Amino acid sequence: MTILTRYILKEFSRLFLLCLAAFVCLYLVIDFVQKIDNFMEADASGLALIRFFLYKTPLIAVQMAPVASLISVIVMFSLMKKNNEITALKACGLSILRLSFPVLWASLGLAAIIFIVSELLVPFASTRSNDIWQREVKKQDQSRFYNRSNIWFRAQKAIYWIRHFDGTQMVMEDPSFYFFDDDFFLTKKIDAKRAVWIKDRWKAEDGIIQRAVDKDSYRFEMFSEMELDIPENPESFLRTEKKPEEMTYWELKRHAEKTAAEGYDDTQFQVDMNMKLSLPLLSFIMVLIGIPIALSINKGGTPLAVSLGIASCFLYLIALGLGRSLGFSDVLPPMFSAWLASLIFFFLGVYLMMHVET
Repeated sequence: MTILTRYILKEFSRLFLLCLAAFVCLYLVIDFVQKIDNFMEADASGLALIRFFLYKTPLIAVQMAPVASLISVIVMFSLMKKNNEITALKACGLSILRLSFPVLWASLGLAAIIFIVSELLVPFASTRSNDIWQREVKKQDQSRFYNRSNIWFRAQKAIYWIRHFDGTQMVMEDPSFYFFDDDFFLTKKIDAKRAVWIKDRWKAEDGIIQRAVDKDSYRFEMFSEMELDIPENPESFLRTEKKPEEMTYWELKRHAEKTAAEGYDDTQFQVDMNMKLSLPLLSFIMVLIGIPIALSINKGGTPLAVSLGIASCFLYLIALGLGRSLGFSDVLPPMFSAWLASLIFFFLGVYLMMHVET
């Protein structure tokens, strides 16, 4: 590693950490002002307030990292240009592309770190912060997450109806199970007084089985106890719908596959799953855009360059929201809609880099 590369990486890292800390603190202050009344009205403890914002910090840091990388690279190259360091280095035969390589490689490393943090830390922390908000601020009864009534559940070639499900005791009350063939003909129906989860299996009690003899008749059998041959466990029937930030890429993928297998539309999960891959690369794309912005501005200097950088962030958010909406509404394929904004700004960055005076 050359002295120049170390110098550029050191300056970029220093400015990036300063910008990231500033943006995270600003975000937390604004969020604190907006939510402090809710905590006070709920008479939540000070510890709950502290834990809530601590658990929110990883997600905020991941969201602010691309903005911090953009502003830091703009400030760094603007100051180097103002101090004639760019001119001196170009006089030594170094191109702008050569000066950009260390920061571009660093931003790719940052993208990898963001992805790892998003997979390992953000889902856990986001789940905890949302849990504090729902239970200690909104005062939602914990039992609502573990008890459900009048459940219709679609499985593969089967539909279940459960009058009441107690997730704590893992008991179904008055369940009915409908099983179908490939032509959606009812081949079997099981009605039971209740079904209990015992030793990783469902045991149905006091019920009746209807089996299809042919297309027009059924055979009835009574039973006092029988083992149900269904793949679902108690968690399948709980209200455990998570937000995208609470799930890893692989959890979203499994959830999308399960949703599709049950016959439901998995488009939204497919879009969010692909965004888990596209968003970490945003730091690299922002750096790619920030370098030519910083080096192309002559009048107005650093303030104007930073303003253009912030405007670029807002335009990206608009493109991201538009792509996501088009994906959710099935106008665009999920993968393309998730990558649309990133692709647009990547090619914009390449175009701007190609037109920077080297």
